[in-house]
Amino acid sequence: MNRFLAPAVTLVGVPAGLAVTGGNRQTVMTLTLAFWLAAAAFLAPRYPRTVLVFSLSLVAALRGSDLVGSGWVWPATAAFVAVVLAGRLRFAAVAGGVALLYGAGWDAFVMQEQHSADWTLAHVGGDALWLAAVLAATTAYLSTRRWQHEMSLRLAQDQHESELESRRRRAEERVGIARDLHDVVSHTLAVVGVHLNVALDAFDTDPEEARSSLRLAQDVRGQAMSDLKSLVDVLREGGAPAIAEPADGLDGLERLAEQVRAAGLTVSVNEFGERSHVPAAVATAIYRVVQESLTNTVRHAGASRVSVTLRYAPASVVVDVQDNGEAPDPVVDGNGIAGMRERVAALGGALTAGAGRSGFGVRATIPYPADGTREQG
Repeated sequence: MNRFLAPAVTLVGVPAGLAVTGGNRQTVMTLTLAFWLAAAAFLAPRYPRTVLVFSLSLVAALRGSDLVGSGWVWPATAAFVAVVLAGRLRFAAVAGGVALLYGAGWDAFVMQEQHSADWTLAHVGGDALWLAAVLAATTAYLSTRRWQHEMSLRLAQDQHESELESRRRRAEERVGIARDLHDVVSHTLAVVGVHLNVALDAFDTDPEEARSSLRLAQDVRGQAMSDLKSLVDVLREGGAPAIAEPADGLDGLERLAEQVRAAGLTVSVNEFGERSHVPAAVATAIYRVVQESLTNTVRHAGASRVSVTLRYAPASVVVDVQDNGEAPDPVVDGNGIAGMRERVAALGGALTAGAGRSGFGVRATIPYPADGTREQG
């Protein structure tokens, strides 16, 4: 759609500009100029410098023939923008300067009987100011896009490093859990075995000692069951590598927002409800969904604004990330969206991604126990 925007603006803007500046000598020639400049603007993304030279030459020819009465560079605005976007700012500036010098010479010497020096200065000066503004605005836009691309790469690198750190910590957790399980199980079996042997040996000769040994074995067994239950709770509630990954959780959302704001986007984070009831595993999933959504916005959406909304309920949380960029049609589940969907599904929730109210939106609903009061990590 963007490819048709410049031709459409040119087709409408050139006649309007000539009418406002008093340069409309013949309506037919004005429309002819607008048509050819619009056609050239359509080809400008592929041949930017050629289109700029053609556009300026066409304007100069019609001005020299007195078929249009104003404008030396502004009718070719679309061509100038295309050249700057192609990374040829110097070429655009030189071409614009040559066109302005030619126009100033033409109005001052060839058309001196029809136009005063003040008229020439006003019109050529207005063209110069317009050209400077167009080049500056386009350069600023290009710099912003480059900065956003750089920030998207940095976000992706941060995410990759975070994943590597998560894998390292998961490996450490596995070793730690294996060590704890080994210590608990081996110690329990050894101690219980000793007491059972003592009870067996004293069963006939000293029943009281046998009962005492059995009581000790039962106590050790009870302590071991308690330790094992603690380890299982760790596995279930976020300590296990397959269940939850170390992350900043809900407290890290503002840091994510600040990173994206540094890329030039306006980011708002809104929370409704009580976050203290959110379990650690759910908080980690929320963080990852928001992180991936913001990364996709910076890299692909071409957005200027993104809103992150979290609504906490007693037994669920809704995460809504909405930008005002371009939504692909159809939406293809890449690794990022697929990963978010799998992460949310593992917690019993659901995630949708696609065209939203004003751009691209990601919405996830994640349930959790109504009485969950674990710290959100």
